[in-house]
Amino acid sequence: MSAMKTPDSMPILSRGSHRRPSKGACFMEMASHLAGERWSDHPQCTHPLLAELARLVNDNSSDRHRSDLAILVPSVVGLRGTGLRWEAAVTAAVASHAITRVPQASQRALAAGLLSTQRMMETLGPVPEDLRGACLSVEEIDEVLALVPGETRWARKFGNSRTISEKSFRARIAPTVMRCAVKGVSAASEDCDQPLRELLEVAIDTARRLQEDPAEAGVSVPVARPRGWLRKAVNL
Repeated sequence: MSAMKTPDSMPILSRGSHRRPSKGACFMEMASHLAGERWSDHPQCTHPLLAELARLVNDNSSDRHRSDLAILVPSVVGLRGTGLRWEAAVTAAVASHAITRVPQASQRALAAGLLSTQRMMETLGPVPEDLRGACLSVEEIDEVLALVPGETRWARKFGNSRTISEKSFRARIAPTVMRCAVKGVSAASEDCDQPLRELLEVAIDTARRLQEDPAEAGVSVPVARPRGWLRKAVNL
């Protein structure tokens, strides 16, 4: 096949899931291919929480600029997390970045999410010295919440103070924060492509700093460089 015809078979980033590359691809489907996995928008190469955010950002970006996200695809391969503290840190980072950039209704939801994340972090104890600077501490979350005092008071008033279980945080609270952050950023401006990308970049950066060496976390990272359409798509 000539070089001129290759782009014709190259899938472009588009909303939703796709049966095969010829029908298009979403962010996480590209990641599954890059990792050498079965074609899927829920691959094993990326932690479900980070993958959820990536799918949301992909689907809420405009058709005009969604392809700009392709360069970030390799960054999520191998980021499978290192435990509950990792998940809480990524959740806190996303909520903290978004909370002053979204409408009031979303600020309330994110304040509630941050308070819940803070309680979850309190059960984990102080941030280990080697992770300081890579994730927000309980005290730093207080500083973020102070930026939206009215919404934080609302969240404290209508929230509950019951102990948050690990299962509840993972299944409900953390994914809800991702959805509220993306929904809020999307609603804040008609031109939301760059803010959405920044939200994903914040999550990826936090995840990578907490998981500096994927091999140490028992994560299998592909070493072969992809050929064909994906290599061209992400400019590897």
